[in-house]
Amino acid sequence: MKPSEKKVTLNDVAEHSGVSYQTVSRVINNHPSVAEDTRQRVLGAIRDLNYHPNRAARSLVTNRSDTIAIISFGTTFYGPGQMVSHITRHAKASGYRVSLSTVEHLGWVEVKSAIDDLHEHLIDGIIMIAPIISDFIQDIRALIGHIPYIQIDTKPHKGVASVVIEQAHGTALAVEHLIGLGHRDIAEISGPLNWYDAIMRHQSWIDTMKRHSLSYHNSIEGNWSAQSGYDGLRMLVKAGAKFTALAVANDQMALGAMAALNELGLRVPDDVSVVGFDNIPESAYFMPALTTVHQDFMALGQHCVEYLVSLINQPDTPVHQQVLYPNLVIRNSTAPVK
Repeated sequence: MKPSEKKVTLNDVAEHSGVSYQTVSRVINNHPSVAEDTRQRVLGAIRDLNYHPNRAARSLVTNRSDTIAIISFGTTFYGPGQMVSHITRHAKASGYRVSLSTVEHLGWVEVKSAIDDLHEHLIDGIIMIAPIISDFIQDIRALIGHIPYIQIDTKPHKGVASVVIEQAHGTALAVEHLIGLGHRDIAEISGPLNWYDAIMRHQSWIDTMKRHSLSYHNSIEGNWSAQSGYDGLRMLVKAGAKFTALAVANDQMALGAMAALNELGLRVPDDVSVVGFDNIPESAYFMPALTTVHQDFMALGQHCVEYLVSLINQPDTPVHQQVLYPNLVIRNSTAPVK
């Protein structure tokens, strides 16, 4: 702003929109007792005048910073990275700034340090993406204190709000699809079995195979990377595993497995049908296009922010786990058994 320019004030907005100073304040603070036409008139004046509320001053009055903190592990992986992206997008659309803290290792020292740092600032709420199974996760609630808090990507804990995508349901859809195509020998490449999602997907593969009285012993553990999918497939074949279909715990590993199958002279889906998990944008362009489980990370971000905002504005909001369900996207990597 140039020195000669006058800074737009809340009083200017009130005069421009023909309402009182108090009404403008209520609109800015999302107070419910404002008529919708009045709210829109004030918002229009704010846009016309390019008014920017003084957040520091508002914080002193309301004890709010309009800031949500995200503490996340594993943001280099597709799932956690998408969660952070969509939570940030929905938070900003809801009028909140986002403070992101990433931890390299989901250990007590690292997590405690991240939370202690947040206590040095005025934070309205916290979202924690904690996909690794850890003994101390249930103790985080006490460390966070009075700040509204939501966990994502973890098993439910009593008294802790959480939002998750139902991983077991997704894998069951994938395996049932293969069984419906006539496959009975279905191998698996799981994710790392210290990740909550990987455990849920692996257990669902076992449970679904058991329901159909099928063998569930041809499984190898990967680490989410395409390289581990490639290596895992070759290890299965080297061990003598016989299978006509392959359930893979994410699309990146499925890509590696498909490359290994091709090297071994096995065609997808003619010789081996392959199902992935995540529905990454590239999966539609694999050769052949990959059948996979779609997780709606956009909806997850929206639900997380809406739930956290409810906890911030209405402290008596019930604490529970919200569950979203994935769906199966069928493409050309699966076909009836021959």
